[in-house]
Amino acid sequence: MIFLRRASLIAVLTLAAVPITPFATPQAAAEPRKQSQAASAALARHMLARLKVARPLSIRGYSRERFQPRWGHRKGRCDTREMVLARDGRGVRRNAACHPVKGLWYSPYDGKRLRSEKQVDVDHVVPLAYAWRSGAKRWTQAKRRAFANDLTRPELLTVSHSANIAKGGQGPQNWRPQRRAHWCRYATSWITVKHHYRLFVTRAEKVALLNMLRTCRR
Repeated sequence: MIFLRRASLIAVLTLAAVPITPFATPQAAAEPRKQSQAASAALARHMLARLKVARPLSIRGYSRERFQPRWGHRKGRCDTREMVLARDGRGVRRNAACHPVKGLWYSPYDGKRLRSEKQVDVDHVVPLAYAWRSGAKRWTQAKRRAFANDLTRPELLTVSHSANIAKGGQGPQNWRPQRRAHWCRYATSWITVKHHYRLFVTRAEKVALLNMLRTCRR
């Protein structure tokens, strides 16, 4: 029985790793998306069940500087933001300082395709202020910096500037992507980040996440 449970979890993790790019054609990506959404939702529910449920901490003491440098440099002159824009964009060209000067970006929150770097933002899926109230307030400066620049988890995402402004520091109980089709991916990303960093959730947040997971394709 234990062996079967472990085998099932391994299968879920394997399927959840299937990547889907925003520029994939519907015909080519339809079946993998169905499989990955179902698998990701199952794993997300498992992780969500393990998260502590508590009241949010006070916002007192928060500032973005507590997560600085928020866009730490990675390779040469490139900082985290520039690397995310290059990763998420199509046909991205950068100047000598690594700053994107041309490209095409897709914003999964609202479905916009943007051709100017000035129209896009790099969003923290779990906003810094929200993370602060979920437990990051008690972290070291080094851990907060690592969180704000984490490229190994789905915490950083290129979105339209307007969508990022509308979201602000809100959680899923107060704000959801305009595109319902992105709710599944948004919820699984949010849960994955919170689970890895052992950030707690509120009751309202947990209910909202479970509701969003119901949109995942089976």
